[in-house]
Amino acid sequence: MGTKTFKPTPPTLRHKVALDYSELTRKKPEKSLLAPKKHSGGRNSQGKTTVRFRGGGNKQRYRIIDFKRDKYDVPGKVASIEYDPNRSAFIALINHSDGEKRYILAPMGISVGDKIMTYSINALEKEKVVPEIRTGNSLPLYKIPIGTRIHNLELKPGKGGQIVRSAGVVAQIIGREEKSTTHTIFDDGNSVIDKIRVPYVAVRLPSGEVRRFQGDCYATIGQVGNPEHANVSYGKAGAKRWRGRRPRVRGVVMNPIDHPHGGGEGGKQKGYKKPRTPWGQPCKGYKTRKRNKPSDKYIIKRRK
Repeated sequence: MGTKTFKPTPPTLRHKVALDYSELTRKKPEKSLLAPKKHSGGRNSQGKTTVRFRGGGNKQRYRIIDFKRDKYDVPGKVASIEYDPNRSAFIALINHSDGEKRYILAPMGISVGDKIMTYSINALEKEKVVPEIRTGNSLPLYKIPIGTRIHNLELKPGKGGQIVRSAGVVAQIIGREEKSTTHTIFDDGNSVIDKIRVPYVAVRLPSGEVRRFQGDCYATIGQVGNPEHANVSYGKAGAKRWRGRRPRVRGVVMNPIDHPHGGGEGGKQKGYKKPRTPWGQPCKGYKTRKRNKPSDKYIIKRRK
């Protein structure tokens, strides 16, 4: 799927670049997988602005996405590829063989009629099932071959995919370590069947960071779809307003009460040698990551 440009009949179309949505196969979402979505306008429960430049926008409904992929060992079939206003990636409606329907992130190259599967560790270890390494299938990291491209990656086993979920992004498994962790296998009645050792797995993330994950964290094979999202240009301010974004105002044009860069006699000077946030913290290169953060032990190589 590509992008399309427009003849500049009004000036707003001169620089507009939009997706052509030829990949989508259905216009209306599955009603059983919708939830109401309330816009906060960037305000908290006290009515105070906690996120600036938010407000307005079209009314949206939330699509309930299966990030956990916990429908184990039940084959599913792709019924449609759909648009989701809540994320940059497209979503795929899956009809499982037991009648349940779920939405997942649509990987690149998936199409209507394709079959997908989530393999449980119980089936892989006890029943010796050989997993099929195919786009859309989900399985634990230690069972995915080195070099495989993945997305929708868990940080903690069983919590569901939290990273590598945006349009076009992809991570890659680059190795397994000798260090291991214990995984407990349960049966359907939540009784302990066995405890196994699974190795830590090294994954290169889209940022360039190399990080180790527990081997029983789940991931989905393939790259997230809709990579052309990076080339979209809205063309006019109103298109941002439709998405709930209000005009972003520079600090140097504010008053001193509103921003550290504000004030002065109509010039562009900040009044500071280094730029600062509205709350006085240095920015643009100033590192804010906490020292001795507990997750530092999982980082093998920092992002570039």
